[in-house]
Amino acid sequence: QLVESGGGSVQPGGSLRLSCEASGFTFDIYAMGWFRQAPGKEREGVSCISSSDEVTYYPDSVKGRFTISRDNANSKVYLQMNSLNSGDTAVYYCAEGPPACPLVPAKAWFDYWGQGTQVTVSS
Repeated sequence: QLVESGGGSVQPGGSLRLSCEASGFTFDIYAMGWFRQAPGKEREGVSCISSSDEVTYYPDSVKGRFTISRDNANSKVYLQMNSLNSGDTAVYYCAEGPPACPLVPAKAWFDYWGQGTQVTVSS
């Protein structure tokens, strides 16, 4: 089971930290990913962290602003989001997949998904 938290409403330029708590599987042997889905758009990969802590950021738009990390002792993965803008408004999902992160953020790579948490960036 994956449960996201930390979403909310924030003004442009603000920050949020999303958390995803995992249970029911051996957390540290799997890669963890963050995806997002804006209204009317396809779900897109945001970032992934492998079982060996290699990180990948997929859209150029989040590079330098978002940071993914994991806490294996507590079975959690985080997404620190800074300098948020309206283009970041979406439902954010965490997902669990094979130990390595995919080169292309394919949804099919990941096996289990959380229910999502809403992030709204608006003035």
